[in-house]
Amino acid sequence: MEMVTLTINGQSISVPQDYTVLQAARQAGIDIPTLCYLKDINEIGACRMCLVEIKGARALATACVYPVSEGMEVFTSTPRVRKARKAVLELMLSNHEKKCLTCVRNRNCELQKLADELNITEIPYEGVMSQNTVDDFSPSIVRDNNKCILCRRCVAVCQKVQTVGVIEAIERGFDTKIGCSFEKSLNETDCTMCGQCIVHCPVGALREKDGLTPVWNALADETKHVVVQTAPAVRAALGEEFGMPIGTPVTGKMAAALKLLGFDKVFDTDFAADLTIMEEGTELLNRIKEGGKLPLITSCSPGWVKFCEHNFPEFLDNLSTAKSPHEMYGAVLKSYYAEKAGIDPKDIYVVSVMPCTAKKFEAQREELSSTGYPDVDAVITTRELAKMIKEAGIEFSELADAVFDTPFGEEATGAGVIFGATGGVMEAALRTVADILTGKSLEDIEYHAVRGTEGIKEATVNVAGMDINVAVANGLGNARKLLNAVKEGKANYHFIEIMACPGGCVTGGGQPIQPAKVMAEIDLKAERAKAIYAEDKSLSLRKSHENPYVKKLYEEYLGEPCGHKSHTLLHTHYHERPKY
Repeated sequence: MEMVTLTINGQSISVPQDYTVLQAARQAGIDIPTLCYLKDINEIGACRMCLVEIKGARALATACVYPVSEGMEVFTSTPRVRKARKAVLELMLSNHEKKCLTCVRNRNCELQKLADELNITEIPYEGVMSQNTVDDFSPSIVRDNNKCILCRRCVAVCQKVQTVGVIEAIERGFDTKIGCSFEKSLNETDCTMCGQCIVHCPVGALREKDGLTPVWNALADETKHVVVQTAPAVRAALGEEFGMPIGTPVTGKMAAALKLLGFDKVFDTDFAADLTIMEEGTELLNRIKEGGKLPLITSCSPGWVKFCEHNFPEFLDNLSTAKSPHEMYGAVLKSYYAEKAGIDPKDIYVVSVMPCTAKKFEAQREELSSTGYPDVDAVITTRELAKMIKEAGIEFSELADAVFDTPFGEEATGAGVIFGATGGVMEAALRTVADILTGKSLEDIEYHAVRGTEGIKEATVNVAGMDINVAVANGLGNARKLLNAVKEGKANYHFIEIMACPGGCVTGGGQPIQPAKVMAEIDLKAERAKAIYAEDKSLSLRKSHENPYVKKLYEEYLGEPCGHKSHTLLHTHYHERPKY
C-alpha cells in the first residue's frame, strides 16, 4: 500500500493513502470526538462532531470521511474547530430529552461524555422539542426516540451487519426520526430481537425490556423457590460492568454475587449446554445414518431462529428440534429437579441470566412449556445482573469465588463453556460425535478450523473414515449469505452452526456496552472469547458426554438421547412467520 505523509497538529505522520483523517489521527494517538462513527459500519459524517480544520480549505471537514493526501496539514483543536463542535453539540442537546440521572445509559453515554469534555454548561438554544411515543411493545427491546440523536448507528447495524433492516430514518427535516415502516412497533415487524441496535447506540434511545422487577418480586415471594442459571458468555463480560479489563473471567465472583442476592439455587447453564450436545449430536448422527434432512442447523440462538422463521422458512425442517440450553434447563428444573426436591413445579421460578435480548422473546414462546408451565419464567441480561448487584450494594470486585450448586453439580465440561463463542457449539458437538463414531475417547479435541471470528468458516472433518462437512456463521448477514449458497447448490454441508450476533453470544445484545472508540480499537469478540477458551482449557472434563451429572440424568430420568421422554421434554418445533 502506498503511503502518504501529512501533519496533524504539527506532528508528521505517515499512513496508507486510503486512510481518512480520523484514522490517521487515531494512529498518532490524537483524539477526535465522534458520535455517529462506527468503524467499517457507519462512516457517514452525519453528526459533525469530528470536524477539523485543513490548511487551505475554506470549510471545516468531517475527519471520519475526509481522505488523507500528501502534504496535508490538519488542525484538530483550533478555536474555530472547538466553537463549531460545541455549537453542534448544543444544537443536538436542544432537542434531546435530558433526563440523564434516570437514563439507562447514565455514566455510560457517549453524548454525556462529550458534553462534559466540551464543557457544555448550558443549552443556549431554546425551542420546540420533538415529542415521541416510546415503543415498548416488544418483549425484548424498548425504543425511545426522545433520546435519539439521529446518528443512524442502529440503522447501519440492522441493515448492513444483520441484513434485517426493520428500522430507517423516516420523515424529513426537524421531524426526522428513526422508525419502522408505516409507524409500526418493532414487535409488528420481522425484528429478530438480537439487540445489536442496543449495544451500538451511543445514548439511551434503545434499551432492553425490563426484566428486573419480576425477578425482585419473585425473590421477595416466600412461596417461590427461585433458581437462577447463567449462560457461559456472561462470565466473560460481567466484570466489565465493574471496571475490570475486557475479557476478564469472573465465574466464581458471579456465583458468589448471585447467592448473596438471595437465589435459592445458583446453577450453570453449561450443564444444559452439555445436555444440548447429547440431544443435538444424537440428532445429527441419526439424520446422517437414516437419511434425514440435512444440513442439520443449530437452534440455540433465538434471534437466528426468528430470522429463519421470517426469511428462510424452507429451512425450518433443517433446524435442530433441540431446545436452547437455558430452555432445556428450565424444563429439567420443573420436572426432574422438582420431583427430586419435592417441590411443586408451579412454585419453581426459573431466572436465566443471558448475554442475549432475544432470549426474553424466546422465553415467551408457547412452544417452550413442556411441563405445563413456561420452561423459563424470566430472562435478564448481563447488564441487568450488574444492576442487581449494584442495587444490592455488593462489592463485586471484592467477592471471594464461590461455586455453582448441586444436584447437577458445579462441574460442567469445557464443551459447555465454549457455547458462548462462535464455533463453540460446533466444536462441542464434534468432540462428542467423534468419540461416538470411533468408539474411543480421543485426545485431539480442539477443532481450530471452526474457531475464530471470521463471519463464515467452513471445514471438512474426517471422523472414523467419514467426512463431515461443516460450516459456522455468526451475524445474521453472514447467515443469509451461507443459506443462500446452500439454496443455490453452491455449498453442501452436514452440519451448520449459526449465531445471530457477530462473534456469537460473547458480543450478544445483552452484554456490557462499550463506546465506539473502544470497539474500533479492541476486538471485543476475540477478547471475550479468550476467557471462554481459557476456562475450557482449565477444566478436567471437556466433552459433554463425559459429564457425570448428564449421565445420571439419562440413567435416572430421561432414558436415552432423542428418546421418547427426552424428546417430549427437551425438544420443540418452529413455524413460519410473515415477512413484512
